[in-house]
Amino acid sequence: MIRRTICSLLSTSLRNAITLPPHINTNPCFSISNQIQSHPPPNLNPNFNNFFFCSHGIRPYSLLSLNDLRDNKGARKQKKRKGRGIGSGLGKTAGRGHKGQKARGTYKFGFEGGQTPLRRRLPKRGFKNPFSLTFQPVGLGKIAKLINAGKIDSSELITMKTLKDTGAIGKQIKDGVRLMGRGAEQIKWPIHLEVSRVTVRAKAAVEAAGGSVRRVYYNKLGFRALLKPEWFEKKGRLLPRAARPPPKQRDKVDSIGRLPAPTKPIPFTPEEKEAAVST
Repeated sequence: MIRRTICSLLSTSLRNAITLPPHINTNPCFSISNQIQSHPPPNLNPNFNNFFFCSHGIRPYSLLSLNDLRDNKGARKQKKRKGRGIGSGLGKTAGRGHKGQKARGTYKFGFEGGQTPLRRRLPKRGFKNPFSLTFQPVGLGKIAKLINAGKIDSSELITMKTLKDTGAIGKQIKDGVRLMGRGAEQIKWPIHLEVSRVTVRAKAAVEAAGGSVRRVYYNKLGFRALLKPEWFEKKGRLLPRAARPPPKQRDKVDSIGRLPAPTKPIPFTPEEKEAAVST
């Protein structure tokens, strides 16, 4: 680009520097170079005759052309051709050397010839709990903003499907949703929710406004049926039955999740209220 600009500027400056006689026709149909040769201007330097004729009779030459295009150095790497003669350096043994396990075949990844491998020399650190649960948090302040924006109807039951469809939580729900107390002061009207877990502050704020929070249990298949019921319709399958919680989670939930997604809350019985207060 810079070379093209320099060439065009140089040719333009030469045209402006040289004043043509009045008897020379500037019509492009006539050859200006032939007219100048027959009537040369007095102030023309003979050393620039050839360059002047080329610049006026021929379009300024561009140093960038299609036959000059090249890939960047290292953009293309040639394939390593093995076993193609001694002159290539990868001929008879193809770079494997003579004899031995590495020359004849494959071996287990991490094998170090019989000595204790590195993965066994290093000590173990920590552990991964296979029973850990990952809940997506959602604050009461965000729910209040969505209600004020008209995206959530506070008169109906707010389920995890409602939170997902309105963008209150992400699309990837692993083990459920945890209701947090962030922005609890913005809840000034009764709302009813069904989530997987709830903090003490969030539950107290919702109940103080006249609402209720129920902790429900869904397994992996139950979450798919709750969040994407159209998937079962597309496959021509029926919605699965709600699964019971495992023994270790029975004291952490209030009831089994309902399928399909419910629209009305279930009132707490006196026994459930006593159990919730004791826990």
